[in-house]
Amino acid sequence: MAAWLCMAQAYSQASGADNQRVIVGAEQTELLLHLICDKQTALVVNHSSLIGKTHLVDTLFDIGCCIDRILAPEHGFRGAEDAGALVRDDQDTRTGIPIVSLYGKKRKPSCEDLEGIDVVVFDIQDVGARFYTYISTLFYVLEACAEQGKQVIVLDRPNPNGHYVDGPVLDMRYSSFVGIAPLPVVHGCTVGELARLFAGEYWIGSADKLDLQVIPCKNYTHHTPYELPVRPSPNLPNTRAALLYPSLCFFEGTEVSVGRGTPAPFQLVGHPEFTECDFSFIPQAGFAARYPPQEGKTCWGKDLRAVSMDSLRRDTALNLSYLFEFFDCVPHPETFFLDNHFFDLLAGNSSWREQMLSGKGEAEIRAGWQYDLGLYKEIRKKYLLYPEK
Repeated sequence: MAAWLCMAQAYSQASGADNQRVIVGAEQTELLLHLICDKQTALVVNHSSLIGKTHLVDTLFDIGCCIDRILAPEHGFRGAEDAGALVRDDQDTRTGIPIVSLYGKKRKPSCEDLEGIDVVVFDIQDVGARFYTYISTLFYVLEACAEQGKQVIVLDRPNPNGHYVDGPVLDMRYSSFVGIAPLPVVHGCTVGELARLFAGEYWIGSADKLDLQVIPCKNYTHHTPYELPVRPSPNLPNTRAALLYPSLCFFEGTEVSVGRGTPAPFQLVGHPEFTECDFSFIPQAGFAARYPPQEGKTCWGKDLRAVSMDSLRRDTALNLSYLFEFFDCVPHPETFFLDNHFFDLLAGNSSWREQMLSGKGEAEIRAGWQYDLGLYKEIRKKYLLYPEK
């Protein structure tokens, strides 16, 4: 253990030189090693689990820490799988550590997956939206560990959309992997705060048995601008896409493209019939988009790469203007939403879609979610680890 601490101190000193820089939980290696010393450890990680430019798994492996297995979420351990593509059990080629899929036949770790494990470390970058599936993985990991008597350590990271809370709270009749808990669309929590909330509100099974520890970020508040060091998922290539994601993701339940299959997913919005627009793009199958909506068709619409980052960071509410603008332009509103009702899963209810189809405007729809949103905001306060400003 002494050798581990010696090397960990070097990492900590190197990463902590700038007292103004946000220091994420994973960078506090000395503290982590103290907590997992002499314990059989599993990591829930993906490509965003970095310390500087080095993966957490590689860092711990090079130090000499014994990692028993990796639990891989959607998009896989290295983040190369398309949205919705099943992830297979595998083995990390560099370290030889077994990889257990949490996005294949199951989403929740089984007793077999955690057999012999003492502690599970969760370190994945979130972007602050209820339908971002990594927080559903967090939910299931917490529940499995509570039920099986395993300790959980969450290495916290900033939420790029952590400066506001908005949207309808999930009606649990519409719960799914893109909405697993009664959160609003923009929940305003880091993963560490969410873990505390999931357990504290008894939203997970056996919550009273959960042994949870969060290693929080340093030099961070909910209004600290944070530039993501790596794309958080294959179709969110940068911070701009992450900031736009909560407002644009509703289009995934419609016939409108959000730029999957282009170099700028979640920064473009368009449809083949919106020819009155000057900007166009053509979605093509490729990395992270094997079957992009409107593939091979010229889509006319908006290029949101021109929107300033400062204005996006000043947003204090979902920007629904894009959704209503495109809805108002379609010649046949009844075909705007996909038949699979995926929009309802993203919205967390069916009333939003039904209200739009009946001619209700944005203000009236927003008013309908304010009461439940206010209740959630009061609950959220109990679990915050960082100042609001």
